[in-house]
Amino acid sequence: MKIAIVYNRISNKVINLFGMPNREKYGQKSIKRITDALKKGGHQVTALEGDKDLIDNLEDFMPRVLKGERPGMVFNLSYGIQGQARYTHVPGILEMIGIPYIGSGPLAHSLALDKVVAKMIFRQNGLPTPDFAVLDNPDFSIPDLMFPLIVKPKNEAVSFGIKVAYSEKELREAAGIIFEKFQQPVLAEQYIAGREINVGILGNSPPEAFAPAELSFGKSGPDIYTYEDKTRKSGREIEVICPAPLDQRLTLKAQGIAVKAFNSLGCFDCARVDMRLDDKGNFYILEINSLPSMGEHGSYVAAAEAMGMDFPALVNRLVEVASSRYFGTPSPPELKSTDKDPSSLVFNFITRHRDQLETRLGKWAAHTSRTSDMVGRTLVIKDLQKLFEDLLLKPVPELTNDKVAWTWETGKGLKGGLLLICQIDAPFGLHEQGQRYKRDPEWIYGEGIGGVWGPLTMLEFSLKALRSIRKLRHLPLGILLYGDEGLDCRYSSDIIKKTSDIASEVIVLRPGNPGGRVITDRRGMRKYFLLAEGFPQRLGKGGSHPEVLLWVAKKIEEFANLSNRREKIALSAVNIETDTYPMLLPHRARITLLSSFATIKAGDRLEEEMKDILGKNKIKWSLECVSNRPPMKTKKAGNDLISSLQNIASQRDIPFLLESSVLPSAGGLVKQGTPVLCGMGPCAKDLYTSRECIERVSLIQRTLLLSQFLASKLEDKKNA
Repeated sequence: MKIAIVYNRISNKVINLFGMPNREKYGQKSIKRITDALKKGGHQVTALEGDKDLIDNLEDFMPRVLKGERPGMVFNLSYGIQGQARYTHVPGILEMIGIPYIGSGPLAHSLALDKVVAKMIFRQNGLPTPDFAVLDNPDFSIPDLMFPLIVKPKNEAVSFGIKVAYSEKELREAAGIIFEKFQQPVLAEQYIAGREINVGILGNSPPEAFAPAELSFGKSGPDIYTYEDKTRKSGREIEVICPAPLDQRLTLKAQGIAVKAFNSLGCFDCARVDMRLDDKGNFYILEINSLPSMGEHGSYVAAAEAMGMDFPALVNRLVEVASSRYFGTPSPPELKSTDKDPSSLVFNFITRHRDQLETRLGKWAAHTSRTSDMVGRTLVIKDLQKLFEDLLLKPVPELTNDKVAWTWETGKGLKGGLLLICQIDAPFGLHEQGQRYKRDPEWIYGEGIGGVWGPLTMLEFSLKALRSIRKLRHLPLGILLYGDEGLDCRYSSDIIKKTSDIASEVIVLRPGNPGGRVITDRRGMRKYFLLAEGFPQRLGKGGSHPEVLLWVAKKIEEFANLSNRREKIALSAVNIETDTYPMLLPHRARITLLSSFATIKAGDRLEEEMKDILGKNKIKWSLECVSNRPPMKTKKAGNDLISSLQNIASQRDIPFLLESSVLPSAGGLVKQGTPVLCGMGPCAKDLYTSRECIERVSLIQRTLLLSQFLASKLEDKKNA
């Protein structure tokens, strides 16, 4: 399990510093002891400050989980940074963002920190606690209590400000210090002469009480545990005796009181109840520490050791009791070796390897594979050849062009099976500025991260998941990679058409759109080069021949008027270049035009209308279609490909919405009637720009969706 230790030590990362600062700190040595103990328990561990960066850091370490996947957990050591009820701050954040944690919730912490409220609850539940009074201001009236009195801040912990007052003068002096230093009311409590007994609590439903521990104060100083004692600055050594020398009756009595106090405040997982035992055998609850110290010299750790738990055992037991509270079992259930359900086995593989998924994505993104970079693409193909060889996939030479298209298939072959299509080129020029791979809690950035590396990563792990259960070779499956997306599939289109004709279903691993959207319909797109040639003319000299640029501008405007959103057609110029002699107006222009259309018939009609607009005149022109990408149209009703994916997505709570796109893809090359779905890659935005990124959670979601779909094909084959 992923476990983040959250503590407060040195960070002041808040928007503003004000209010009562926290004085409780965990040392680096204690944090390391807990980290080592969790690692010994087999957990993946990080340590984080409980400050304003906590949410981002947690989301980076333990991103959003899938349905059926066990989330990570926080080992909460946080005392807060500033303000009231500081113990509640981190638990409140964790509950808001949905991360399980060890220890009590915000309500129990706030009740335990407010000593007056806690004592009132104890009394309502018939639990013994010393008589007390609240001193609200420095001009307080002397309470109707007998001296000596214990004086302490009303809302603090760790014995801050605690003092024994034997007279009115000492009471006013001690209370005055608390008013000045802590800026809060003072609790004056009847001092109970006797022994100090602590009882640690571990677990829930029912909680288990440790053997009572006794604090031995020696012969110097007061018989109370001060802040100086706890921080080892008092000059005296406080001995923890555990088990405390109590007879069985008193032991059971102390444990019963502690458990009842724990339950009365609604604590979870762990706590320490501090009590005094008078000479008549009466226990009195002083307070309950809802966040007991895990320091090696603390009585909670000493009591656990007396119960037979060394420090690693105690730390990992806390994880188990919190897991039981959240999930109903002490530890994540493992799939049984006898479980033969491919979907369950594949789910287990993908969720176990989700960290490796992002690590592998980072390694893929370290490659360069721009359309014009043949060297970079060659290196990528070599890595893929090695990967597919390890997966026992076979190359298909007759469906391969070593420069732009490569095909592999399983031992079962592609015929009548599923074809997965993925591009390996990022359509950037060699001199364009790209961006490096980086992550934040929601998005992963990088050149080609959406168009190339994200889909390749999910393809790799989906295939590995099938291979891990020894089923990949039984699945009719083909993989087609092409490397000329930046050239509009000009050279790979014949192989894509030929290969997809063999398959019964096709999935194109282009990136999906944000929100879990996949593409069922894509418009076609054609690219034209228009060459317009006139005569050289001097500036300001009229003539019978039109100026080339004026003529071109007029035609571009007429072309734009052909666009019609209702009919789903669009036409626009995207580039103009001219040739000019010195001191003369341009005599030649080259214009790049793009047209978009929903059907081939509409595209043909649009081209004829373009030629009509150009017409016959004194400007010589030629119009050449240099790229023709067909539209993709998927029949949705009765489409088993779509319905199967929708069912899996619904079972796993993975967003899966259908939509259309104006952009073309290799899916348009699949023959009419073959079920095809595009946009099954991770969801991306700002594609083919310097801000290209994918939704981080969609990488694991889409990988799981694809791998479980492949596993379902095995079940369909078995049941056929």
